[in-house]
Amino acid sequence: MHKLPRRRTAARIYTDEDSDLRWLKGKTCAVIGFGAQGRAHALNLRDSGIAVVVGLYRESKSRVAARRAGLKVVDTPEAVHRADVIFLALPDTKMPEVYKKEIAPYLRLGQTLLVAHGFAIHYGTLVPRKDVDVVMVAPKGLGPMVRREFAKGRGVPALIAVHQNRSRHAKRTALAWAKGIGCTRAGVIETTFREETETDLFGEQAVLCGGTSALIRAGFETLVRAGYPPELAYFECLHELKFIVDLIHEAGINGMRALISDTAKWGELTVGPRIVDATVRRKMEAALREIRSGKFAREFIHEMKSGQPGYRKLLREARRHPIETVGRRLRGLMSWRGKNKRN
Repeated sequence: MHKLPRRRTAARIYTDEDSDLRWLKGKTCAVIGFGAQGRAHALNLRDSGIAVVVGLYRESKSRVAARRAGLKVVDTPEAVHRADVIFLALPDTKMPEVYKKEIAPYLRLGQTLLVAHGFAIHYGTLVPRKDVDVVMVAPKGLGPMVRREFAKGRGVPALIAVHQNRSRHAKRTALAWAKGIGCTRAGVIETTFREETETDLFGEQAVLCGGTSALIRAGFETLVRAGYPPELAYFECLHELKFIVDLIHEAGINGMRALISDTAKWGELTVGPRIVDATVRRKMEAALREIRSGKFAREFIHEMKSGQPGYRKLLREARRHPIETVGRRLRGLMSWRGKNKRN
């Protein structure tokens, strides 16, 4: 029996009934940037009846896409000047410079800064003015999913957090924004900037991106080195993963277990813990310590500022892995596969 220490009572889940979209009515919401999250938030808010303006630098290629979507587009300083709530829909690496040059000089008392991830503020690469509210609304889904689920009358869950509450209404703003983009339909949990940042980084590194891709490659390499065809290794270690993840997403791990064969269940229960054992958990704990201490952030920021030599080298090596060559060929045979179209 795997017992974990009980740290706190269950988190409260906020829904549509707990949020008031009218709080944003009569206000202007500026979305700075028009990437995946920026596009989703801007369109969802607009469709919820909120006044939205998109702020982009003059040469941005996203201006055409935003205008074609029917959104008002202005220069970033102008968007900040017009807005009551300003969403920084920017990458962690670009956010500090854009804030310093194009946002901070144009802020005024009573405005709200909103982010979808706490990295820049938690690690101090962006230090907001003290006379504005600072909140976070972090959908637990990629931008296209946030838009797609909203268009279907549904939503993705989200986290909210308050970093600065100058107006004493910061949480109300965060909940209204979450409702405007559809997240209160699925449920919203209140957290802190520190908790969101650290758990998000850990999840990406140890499980969702780093852990999963490393496990896939290790399984593929094990089969190929043992003499099995790389095509079989690709199907068993990568292609079929989606089916299992879909089951887990729909019904949890135990629900997935109920739908697989007895052979698969026995292997999962007896061999899985030997693969992800105490050694792996100790390495996960070490990764979490580096996140909590700021070591990971410092190394990442330094790499981004120093021309990204190590980052680019690792990307090149990852692209050359044999699983990528095999995968491109096999995916090309499945002509019926298509990317989800953005709504």
